[in-house]
Amino acid sequence: MESQGLFEENKVKINKKNYFISVVAPAYNEQDNIYPFYERVKKVLDDITDKWEIVCINDGSKDKTLEILVELNSKDNRVKVIDLSRNFGKEIALTAGLDNCKGDLIIPIDIDLQDPPELIPEMIKLWEQGNNVVYATRIKREGETFIKKFTAYMFYKFINKITNINIPRNTGDFRLIDRKVLDSLKELRETHRFMKGLFSWVGFNQVSLPYVREKRFAGNTKFNYWKLWNFAIEGITSFSIAPLKFATYFGFFVSLFAAVFAIYIISKTLIYGSDVPGYPSLMVTILFLGGIQLITIGIIGEYIGRIYNEVKHRPLYFIKNKYD
Repeated sequence: MESQGLFEENKVKINKKNYFISVVAPAYNEQDNIYPFYERVKKVLDDITDKWEIVCINDGSKDKTLEILVELNSKDNRVKVIDLSRNFGKEIALTAGLDNCKGDLIIPIDIDLQDPPELIPEMIKLWEQGNNVVYATRIKREGETFIKKFTAYMFYKFINKITNINIPRNTGDFRLIDRKVLDSLKELRETHRFMKGLFSWVGFNQVSLPYVREKRFAGNTKFNYWKLWNFAIEGITSFSIAPLKFATYFGFFVSLFAAVFAIYIISKTLIYGSDVPGYPSLMVTILFLGGIQLITIGIIGEYIGRIYNEVKHRPLYFIKNKYD
């Protein structure tokens, strides 16, 4: 690949390190990507240190993902496999990997090879300069539609307007975090998890590393627009109560408008007399106010539903098997 060749030409030269590196990779129906991913990550890590592991989390895959991961573990026991009891979703699968890795440096990364493992030495170089988190920022997104790029841009612009933390734009889960940051993340056990927000919420010294995101090596993305929409709602409701405030303010202005309109109708009737009742305007008003009420109730319901899930204190996931 073009970007891979660029990384090879400009590879950061570092001596063998004594720290332990954990690469955490959730996998859902990624059977065609596993071995290419392993070969590229192994080549990078072997140049950095002799102490490393790849923690792969099988998130209820329906293809041969688990079978291939177990086979890979039997060939190289540095590949650890966590088989979840069902599909819990990427955010929970990533959490399971973070809970069960033992590295001094931890690198979450997708297994589809859109995020180049060859960037890891650059991340380590920035970490050695005193940064606790090095997050990879996409300056170009290969293989993605204009609509997806535009909606992603608008989402991050919007969420940064309504939250009191800075969630970096064009940034996914691909990053390097050290053990101090991981220990802090492990204290956050909410059920509704927006990991990009949690990575930012914990704070510490964070720095961006720009890169070109490649196309998927094989297979198709598991995120359709409906899932992305729900993901956006998850992020907004997890880190802001702005929608609730909006519902309050909007309700206030609609009520104010209704009061002004009522005064206008009464004044008109007193001055000019009563007109024939207007059925269309009455229906429009009723439907408009009814729609506002339903939207407001829906916004409140989103937050109540999240409270309901949180107070149950269920475990985030269950592990069916582990292959160390």
